[in-house]
Amino acid sequence: MRPQVLTIAGTDSGGGAGIQADLKTFEERGVYGMSVIVAVTAQNTKGVQGIFPMPVDSIVRQMESIADDFSIAALKTGMLFDAERIEAVVDGIKRFKWRPLVVDPVMIAKGGTHLVAPEAIATIKKKLVPVADVITPNTPEAEVLSEMTIRTDQDREHAARLILKRGAGAVLLKGGHDLVTSETVRDCLVTREQTIWLESKRIDTVHTHGTGCTLSSLITAELAKGHPLEDSVKTAKKLLTRAISESPGIGHGHGPIAHWVLRDEDGERLQS
Repeated sequence: MRPQVLTIAGTDSGGGAGIQADLKTFEERGVYGMSVIVAVTAQNTKGVQGIFPMPVDSIVRQMESIADDFSIAALKTGMLFDAERIEAVVDGIKRFKWRPLVVDPVMIAKGGTHLVAPEAIATIKKKLVPVADVITPNTPEAEVLSEMTIRTDQDREHAARLILKRGAGAVLLKGGHDLVTSETVRDCLVTREQTIWLESKRIDTVHTHGTGCTLSSLITAELAKGHPLEDSVKTAKKLLTRAISESPGIGHGHGPIAHWVLRDEDGERLQS
């Protein structure tokens, strides 16, 4: 049976990030994707023009509907908007015992718009991080979660371990925001047992909209198939690099990546 996976996040009317990017990714990776919509955004490659949160009761009802009919092999969260909705989502994840959970702690959009209420940061740290099997912050997000400045590889590993202390099972601290003059991107995967450094080619492009959503969705899909975390992350990074390199150049801002290339080397969708 094809693994069933779930995304709990906000939408992107431009189609490059959020729920839309997650479902595109799931489809290309041969898993069956479902969604719980937490907020609807008016959004394009130039920025976010509006955020419209769903009523909390509607979020709870969506989760109940999923739980009543499907067997979730893995799930991810993205933009959860505010403390009230974060708590409702966490309560549902615990109630239905959904695992493994990949948390993309979405806080700020590419254009600079804050996608989570400032007062919700404490709820993310206290409620969401502890239920994550793996959390995938970029450097600005990791600085918020670890409450420290990150400048070096040593800082990056230390920040990841501080986030681990909040209860996360593993931390993938992404390096795409760092040292933009470097020819490589260095990500740090930290578990309680080890630290693994992962490098990929840096691609000089503005078309990176939805990369965080897509990476976390790729990891979710691979975990749902039963692959180990390290292998899932390596596969996700390889495929994301390919999708960025073949971005279609759509829009007048930070354009989307090419989700249709998230397949195997022969261009076929991978089966479970």
